Amino acid sequence: MERYRPVTGIDCTVASLLIDTEAPLDVLHETATDRIRAATQLLENLAFEEGAYSELARVLVISLREGCDLLDVVGRRLQAPPLA
Repeated sequence: MERYRPVTGIDCTVASLLIDTEAPLDVLHETATDRIRAATQLLENLAFEEGAYSELARVLVISLREGCDLLDVVGRRLQAPPLA
């Protein structure tokens, strides 16, 4: 695996946003959690609005919230001292 991996979803010839694949796991975890929480919060706001997409937003929020809960568990385990 290359050390610096371009962020997917951005179609350009020269990547300007890169992920350091050798960064500490807790840093990668925290960054991913922040991004997912931001998207979840936006979808939660949309879910409570009246409109065609509110039901879809509610369904997506359920999956993202479960993912956030799982990431919380992973984060706690990453920060916990190793078992003897």
